[in-house]
Amino acid sequence: MTFKPSQDRHFQRRQKAAIAGLHLPTAEELLRGMAFFRQDLTEDIREYSGRLSGRVKKRNGTALAPLAITLDELAVEPSEDSLLAVEAALDFIDDAQGLPAAECRLRCRIYRAFFGDGQATAMIAGEIAHLASGDLAPAECRALLWRSLGWAAQSRILDWRRRAGISVQRSAEWFEPEVSAYEAHFRNVITSSTDAEAEPKDTSSVGLAATTWEEESSEHEEGGTGGVIVISGIGNDATPEGKRVAKEFEKFKGRPLKLPGMPELTAVRERLIAEFPHAVTIVDSVLEGLGGRPNVYLRPIILLGAPGSGKTRFARRLTEELGAPYELISCGGLSDSAVGGTARRWTSGEPSLAIMAVRRHLCAGPVVILDEIEKIGTSRHNGNVHDVLIGLFEQETSRRWHDPYLQAHCDLSHVSWLMTANSLEPIPTALRDRCRILRFPDPGADQLPLLAPRILERLYIEAGYDPRWATPLEGFELDALASVWTGGSIRPLERLVDGLRKARESGRRRQ
Repeated sequence: MTFKPSQDRHFQRRQKAAIAGLHLPTAEELLRGMAFFRQDLTEDIREYSGRLSGRVKKRNGTALAPLAITLDELAVEPSEDSLLAVEAALDFIDDAQGLPAAECRLRCRIYRAFFGDGQATAMIAGEIAHLASGDLAPAECRALLWRSLGWAAQSRILDWRRRAGISVQRSAEWFEPEVSAYEAHFRNVITSSTDAEAEPKDTSSVGLAATTWEEESSEHEEGGTGGVIVISGIGNDATPEGKRVAKEFEKFKGRPLKLPGMPELTAVRERLIAEFPHAVTIVDSVLEGLGGRPNVYLRPIILLGAPGSGKTRFARRLTEELGAPYELISCGGLSDSAVGGTARRWTSGEPSLAIMAVRRHLCAGPVVILDEIEKIGTSRHNGNVHDVLIGLFEQETSRRWHDPYLQAHCDLSHVSWLMTANSLEPIPTALRDRCRILRFPDPGADQLPLLAPRILERLYIEAGYDPRWATPLEGFELDALASVWTGGSIRPLERLVDGLRKARESGRRRQ
């Protein structure tokens, strides 16, 4: 867990002890944001259930036997079902005097929340809010309230995922970054709205009881026109260069631009899984944050995988299926801060990459795909791409992004950033921390019967043939492919299938 709303030294000492495996956090400490025992959800569950089981067995009462049994089962196999069994056993205990029944029940709900239970997550949001109502320092009270709001937003997303049939990962690693994003959003919105020095803004979104920060981003500055004003004005438009830029962007200035509408995600999921059968968890991880939103918006994502695993094609196909316009940029040629725009006074002056995408597609929310982001140059001569991207990835800075070519602030907070990488080492930590990192798997040999027909159909289309020519592969053809391709990079498989296609066409011509 990464939250640290309580910053007193005592809390931090116990936090370090918990990480080292020397202290089992209490339920209240977990509510406040303390790390799990040894920073591992499973380790925490097993340690707690093992200790409590020992205490229950010492009482040696028949009424407590079911609780002891369920605790032992939980220690062996930590799961949501095991947690529900423990809670059920607590319901049948008439005399739990001396046993921390309330603590146990609360802890089970915390665990179930991390397993993806939206109802349990909502309950914990209430518990954190109740904790904030105590006699606390103002700073800690505010931090707990933001944390509570983050959990409440997460509960809504979890409920949608379950209703949509999207699988939920069973670990703490995915849960905390999502809640962290929601918490950071509420903290920024509430802080900005109460800061007397802050730029005036619409404060109607401060109480986001039923929306996520991503939804609020899509609704920000949307009026009756149903669009978002990206470019409000042009700076220094009285100068010759300013007049030229003002004329260039005349039809964009003050004009609301559309946002890509949300398609039916169940159908999107089915099509992507059919095309990328080895990436089911990736498909679910990307789509699960889109449920219930009116417009397409993706938090910055890095698809990390081996060369040839299909991650670049997946990024492009995902964007196409979502119906969002996109720009695919190879990062091998990016070496300076020009991605953030170049001053108009230079002959090479041009707007930021995101502004150019907005202009090209007449859309306030295009997707920018940065392919092989680890290949970005690290020289700081004329600026650094990484530093620019960090600012564009942050909602607060991207909403008021200063474009040096326009010499004015622009709202780029609706632009989505999707990246691929073969390795994380060259990517700065500050940039990685602002992204969801999803490990894109290599396809296995067992996916060959699913992958090969799709590749064959695509190759026929690219060769200018009717896709109906891609008749189903015969058993001997699949066997021939399987004897050579045993999994891994898709590129060799594509070459093999293309060779098979050419052999088919050669046979047809001879006939």
